[in-house]
Amino acid sequence: MAQQGPPGQEAAPPAPELVDRAVSKFLRRVMPMLVLMLVVNQMDRTNVGFVQDDLSADIGVGAAAYGLGAGLFFISYAIFEVPSNMLMERFGARVWLTRIMISWGAVTLAMCFMHGVTSFYVLRFLLGIAEAGFFPGVMYYFTTWLPNSYRGRASAIFLGGSATAYIVTGPISGALLEMHGLGGFAGWRWMFAMEGAISIVVGLVAAFFLVSKIADARWLTAEERNALSAAVERDRASRSREPKVSRLRLVLHPQVALLTLVFFAMALTGYAITFWLPSLVDDIGGLSPFQVGLLSAVPWICAVVTMYTMSRYTDRMPDRRPYLAIVLVLSAIGTFLATLGSPWFGLAAITLAAVGSKCGANLFWPLAQSSLDLKVTASGLAVINSLGNLGGFVAPTLFGYLEESTGSTNGGLYALSAASLVAVVGVYLLRRPAAGTGAGADTEAPAPVPAPTAH
Repeated sequence: MAQQGPPGQEAAPPAPELVDRAVSKFLRRVMPMLVLMLVVNQMDRTNVGFVQDDLSADIGVGAAAYGLGAGLFFISYAIFEVPSNMLMERFGARVWLTRIMISWGAVTLAMCFMHGVTSFYVLRFLLGIAEAGFFPGVMYYFTTWLPNSYRGRASAIFLGGSATAYIVTGPISGALLEMHGLGGFAGWRWMFAMEGAISIVVGLVAAFFLVSKIADARWLTAEERNALSAAVERDRASRSREPKVSRLRLVLHPQVALLTLVFFAMALTGYAITFWLPSLVDDIGGLSPFQVGLLSAVPWICAVVTMYTMSRYTDRMPDRRPYLAIVLVLSAIGTFLATLGSPWFGLAAITLAAVGSKCGANLFWPLAQSSLDLKVTASGLAVINSLGNLGGFVAPTLFGYLEESTGSTNGGLYALSAASLVAVVGVYLLRRPAAGTGAGADTEAPAPVPAPTAH
């Protein structure tokens, strides 16, 4: 337990070895469940990309309607993200994160009963409401359990689940689509039903693994609970002394605005690939749903391998801006080349764009954290995340409209190339990161922050 110093002095820090032991137990016992929840989360969010043609044939969801419906998720997600995080603070992670997961599982399952465009729109909007707050909720959960010096490690493990989800979603969804005709139901109905049921089951199981408060963790000794609680309290006291800045002023802050522009452009490419890649792969022809799913995983496998390989080098660099600019250019080249040649060539080009997109995301957040003034870092990152993620609405909506009006997605791919190049300009307009944030600095990865409460 932290020792009390003389009056007027700060208490002595808790024993590091006790904090290390407590954090290690948290990472072993709780993180695997959080990672599994994120994998299922990403799968349920993006599985609609594998049934675009089926929805068109069975219930009349054309390309424009599909794009709008895919994007509506991000509108409701952005609206309800902050209120959800406020309720998470009130009810605790064990109740609120499992509630979120069970809710989105129920909505996903309900999607197997869709019968037209309106029901598609409504359920995608409801899915955004159900999922709202999950990611920032986990980030907030980390701040209640882990001191700042450990949150980088935890967030890296957690975000690994997102990378895994991109790889496994295709094969799993493709395999479920192979159930077409079983019991007289279409394959896409089986996919939504099974993946929704999996989410509900995982949510119920998570209730037995998540512990909201350090004091309630029976798998920690009394000394470990006291030491970890003291370390978190010291960290919280330090953050509470930082001045608060209104969200309106944050949006108008030059660095926040530039970072939001860059992240928005990156989100356009990332979500466009996510929702339209299965359709592009299907254009190869002669492939079963499972084979489409397997091939759809290839760009993400290449992206994840490149991302982790590149991060071992760039984490030691004092300025990540040149490397972010390079991968954004790769993304622009990939999306442009995807408009040329055969579908197989298009798959190779999209793989290049996916590599640029994932590597860009890996470089962006540490750069964002080191580019902002300390007084706006916490709330500024949350504003960047919520506004930038609206690219998830714009990208599929734009692609759907262009495909329906022109019969091709080439216009959308040209737009993605242009957006990536604009983002390159934005990167070089960013302030150079402060000294001490790169090589030779504290090697612990910067910690993500929770979404801010309304001011």
